[in-house]
Parts: sequence; structure tokens; C-alpha cells
Amino acid sequence: MAILGSADSERTGGRGRPGAKWLCAVLLLLPLFSSGCRTRSAAESPVRGVRVGDVLEVGDPARRASVRLVVQGLEADQAGQLRRARGSYERALQVDPTNPYAYLALARYNLDGGTPGDASDLVDQAAALFEAEGLRSPEVDVQLIGLRGWDLQSRGRPGEASLYLERAAGLDRVVWEDGYLSAEELR
Repeated sequence: MAILGSADSERTGGRGRPGAKWLCAVLLLLPLFSSGCRTRSAAESPVRGVRVGDVLEVGDPARRASVRLVVQGLEADQAGQLRRARGSYERALQVDPTNPYAYLALARYNLDGGTPGDASDLVDQAAALFEAEGLRSPEVDVQLIGLRGWDLQSRGRPGEASLYLERAAGLDRVVWEDGYLSAEELR
């Protein structure tokens, strides 16, 4: 290609076509540029985060009872009855210690004012249980991603947090646009 100058020849390895490194860089950066060209409205969010109330009738009797306790906890949490909420989450774990929704709700509770230091372990436990039960899905992942970002934010790591929170907001703008998951949004 006669149009290519000497700098372009170096980049292309003198072969007249882009070298592998240059081409890989362009292919890696292309999604970043194209994603900034169009924003999604709340109605266009590709994922709706999981809500505990959607799984009330799923699983064995212990799981259903545990999920009902989680929903009761979220209702108490929403009403500002924090001791009652925490008690419901803890009872939910006593009834079914493998209930990932209980760990998810308890992580949210801790981040919202309980003890944020415990939230990271709770999110990890929820993720492991969702995975073990074959329940990992985009609807679950958006909540896990957002909670991880919120946790990093609460621990004073805003750079890392923004990566998670922006990803969660890109998946579910309705819930994660503000970087916060309320009890009502999870219920």
C-alpha cells in the first residue's frame, strides 16, 4: 500500500497490512468505543436483577420457609425495623443454611448499615451457593456484581468499586443506576 508511511510500515511489520498486535489492540478497544455511542434507557436494561419474592414457591419445604423468612426480613428492613430484619435473615439461615438468597439479603443488610466488613464474605457465600445449585444467571450475577461494587465502595476503594457498579448499572439501570440495592428492590 503506497498510502502507508514509514510509521505505518513499522506498525504493520512492513507487509502492507496491520500486524497482529495492532489488530488485537483495535479489536479489544472497539467495544469500548461503540458502547459509549449509545446509552440504554431504564426500560432497555438487558437484565432485571433477581428478586427474592420471585422464588417463594421454589424448592423443598425448608427452602420455601427460608425464602419466606428472607422476604419478611426485607419487609422489616424496608420499614426500618432493623433488628427484626436481621433476626429474620438469621432464622432463614437456620432453617436452610444453603439458601443463597438469605446470604444475598444479609450482605445487602450489612452494606446498608449493619457491618459492611462482613458483606464480602456473604456475597462470596451467596455466589458459591448459587453456583453449586445451578442457579447462576444474569439476574443473579447483576446483584452479585453490584453488591461487590457497593462493598468495595464501603471499604474506601472507589476505583475498583466503580468498575463493578458501572457494570451492574449497565445491566440493570432500574436498580443499580444509583449504586444502591434497597430492601424493596431485592424483595
